[in-house]
Amino acid sequence: MGDFMKKAKDFVDKHDKQVDQGIEKAGDQADRRTQNKYGSQIDKGVDMAQQRTGQGDTGR
Repeated sequence: MGDFMKKAKDFVDKHDKQVDQGIEKAGDQADRRTQNKYGSQIDKGVDMAQQRTGQGDTGR
């Protein structure tokens, strides 16, 4: 499993912008499915996830 994690980290490091955009889209989808009930919590989670991918929040 260590090799998989290294490859995943390398991918995220090389494609930070695309990963952040994907995280943003997933957050938007979660907002729609919950009818924006948990918007602030989802936004917080999206921001935290984007910060962990490298440059962080490049989608906004």
